[in-house]
Amino acid sequence: MLDEVERWLKRRSWSADDRPLDRLLAAKRAAATTVSVVLPALNEEATVGEIADMIRRELMGEAVPLVDELVVLDSGSTDRTAEVAAAAGATVVPRDSLLPRLPALPGKGEVLWRSLLATSGDIVCFIDADLREFEPRFVSGIVGPLLTDPTLELVKGMYDRPLGEVAGQGGRVTELVARPLLNLHWPQLAGFVQPLGGEYAARRSLLERLPFPVGYGVELGLLVDALHTVGLDALGQVDIGVRKHRHQDGQALGRMAAAIYRTAQLRLARGHLVRPRLTQFDRGENGFEPRTTAVDTEERPPMIEIPEYTARRAA
Repeated sequence: MLDEVERWLKRRSWSADDRPLDRLLAAKRAAATTVSVVLPALNEEATVGEIADMIRRELMGEAVPLVDELVVLDSGSTDRTAEVAAAAGATVVPRDSLLPRLPALPGKGEVLWRSLLATSGDIVCFIDADLREFEPRFVSGIVGPLLTDPTLELVKGMYDRPLGEVAGQGGRVTELVARPLLNLHWPQLAGFVQPLGGEYAARRSLLERLPFPVGYGVELGLLVDALHTVGLDALGQVDIGVRKHRHQDGQALGRMAAAIYRTAQLRLARGHLVRPRLTQFDRGENGFEPRTTAVDTEERPPMIEIPEYTARRAA
């Protein structure tokens, strides 16, 4: 590990308990900063309601007005995600209602990118909607450093990720793909414990300047581009405990890994992918059958380049 990264780890890594809520609220009032929380959701009726309800009760009341805006960005759910989220007090925004002149592409990054049009907070905090045993510290811990330190621009959550009942075995794509890529090509980012984690917060003024990969590569892409845009010292991470969520099967992880590798490849060379497709195998009646899918190759431009966004911000 680079000496620079070792120093960064000591200076820019914290626990959620390091900043009590009263300190965060005082800093928020003093700077007149607003906070938006976004839950990107696709068929998450089993978990989205509990997360939204807890944020509303614990972080949006008169006693603790830490969060100003809670938005569930629904990317085409076919279950009761929208209904459950609305009943829990979240503002539900359909993905396709935002920027309708631009047909939506499938993928998490597309939803996060469009969420900038649906929110107004100075700080935007992303929380995955499939979390189980969610705690308010997931939000307060991540936004805390941004409220108390104006030199910070982006803060990632770090946590244990159990696989079933086995501790520390989650994050397989992180360990097999993302961490080796970062250590080899962007060693300044080697200190991030969960570089692909879906819980992070950033200043709007940074997010609106970054391109967004539309699919699984969004977290790696944002992290690498943030490093090049604002520098390592403007990035931080906070220990928020244990993160439990629904795990993907092996083939889904393969598609995720391919998208992440492609995101890294473009940032290394900004070149053309000769064959942005991935072939996987299923056992069928006649043996193993190939199944080929496209690897996410689209990226959305920085939101600040979108006329509808700049017009909205100027209004």
